[in-house]
Amino acid sequence: MPEVYHTKRRVEFRDTDAAGIMHFSAFAVYMEQVEHEFLRHVGLSVHTPDGDATISWPRVSIRCDFQSPVRFEDEIDISIVVKKMGAKSVTYGFKFTHDGRPVATGETTAVCCRIYHALPPQSIETPVWFRDKITPYLVA
Repeated sequence: MPEVYHTKRRVEFRDTDAAGIMHFSAFAVYMEQVEHEFLRHVGLSVHTPDGDATISWPRVSIRCDFQSPVRFEDEIDISIVVKKMGAKSVTYGFKFTHDGRPVATGETTAVCCRIYHALPPQSIETPVWFRDKITPYLVA
């Protein structure tokens, strides 16, 4: 059984629309925040020095499907798992709930890249040390 990382967020006023419902764009921000929190939890980072370069994870895909609304000051539960590990990419899956009620599901895919100052990112194989830390959360 894969591990699942859970965290909570409170819907802030800035994250809502004129109707007082959490704006769709805030889900993308929460997914990125939870991804970073998850990586710190397992001893990693989305930004790792690598000699004269940096290993980082630009996103190449994001999606979110909405089931029910949440409002200002609602506390939402967010879970993250690793849905897929490619040779150079990772896809995370997210579930948002409020008091046990489904709110949204989402996915982000990021590509492992070596980034040198002033040059475009270069995709690289995911390092073994990274893969080893997140594999317990792989669902497939």
